[in-house]
Amino acid sequence: MDISSISSWWRSNATLKILYLILLGQLVSFILALCSFTSSLVADLGVNAPITQSSFNYFALALVYGSILLYRRQKLRIAWYWYLLLGFVDVQGNYLVNEAYQFSSLTSVTLLDCWTVVWAIGLTWFFLGTRYSIWQLFGSALCVLGLGLVLLSDAGVSGSSGSRPLLGDSLVIAGTIFFACSNVGEEFCVKKKDRVEVVSMIGLYGLLVSVIQLSVLEVKSLESVTWSADIVLALAGYTVSLFLFYTISPFVLKLGGATMFNLSILTADMWAVVFRILFYHQEVDWLYFVAFAVVAVGLIVYSTTEKDPDTAPALENVEYQVLSAENSVITYEPLA
Repeated sequence: MDISSISSWWRSNATLKILYLILLGQLVSFILALCSFTSSLVADLGVNAPITQSSFNYFALALVYGSILLYRRQKLRIAWYWYLLLGFVDVQGNYLVNEAYQFSSLTSVTLLDCWTVVWAIGLTWFFLGTRYSIWQLFGSALCVLGLGLVLLSDAGVSGSSGSRPLLGDSLVIAGTIFFACSNVGEEFCVKKKDRVEVVSMIGLYGLLVSVIQLSVLEVKSLESVTWSADIVLALAGYTVSLFLFYTISPFVLKLGGATMFNLSILTADMWAVVFRILFYHQEVDWLYFVAFAVVAVGLIVYSTTEKDPDTAPALENVEYQVLSAENSVITYEPLA
């Protein structure tokens, strides 16, 4: 079975494709919640080195996928400076969000991380030519409204954990801008080029940017850390979960796009609440549940009004084939 046959079979099984995307998206969502939990745990153990903790993941990506790329002996399909830019924005997104855990709660950071959806819609609209219906934009607006309730809660109306919650919220929102740039750039690369090359180059240049940045910003923080087995295990858990996140995410980005990817991981907030209740033994403010409900409604509205991106190309191909068949009949029809 060749690639064209697989592609044709995939388009003809739309329901199976949707189910596969949902399950894969939820797997990524759970892994993202695990990343948030372990990152929050690292912060609770007194380690304030967000760039350092992410650099272990970039090293693992460069080592594993870079080895595959070297084994293939293939040249880069995209210029190195684009990968450098992609690695830079990805590092900044991880840095800002991980830094936010020093000032805000786990649930707040995970909820506000969904602002990436807003930026992804704008970037895909302007740079990738993706068009959204009014209902899709309305559903996205509901998600933003739900996230606004979190800001209201962290401002002190309903109370929240964290030393400086508003600063933490601001860092998360800034980080989501970089995350959106990274997601949209990665979507373009994995759809047009090679997934292994993209992930390995993100790891390589992400590691390079991380080493330079941590040598400037985090040397003193690392020197003040009193290392223990708990810290090492927390960092190991964060690295493993983030490695899995970067490994599976390109599949969702290629099949569903950056916006669908970010909408799929909205349920990571629900997992974050479970982690908060089970491991932190904290009570969740009622306003968070209202935010969950609003975000869930927005997600349903968006998903039910989304058009199948494979429909239009399929119709174009059918039309082209019919015309070609007609032309062939006319060309080779014997004269009377």
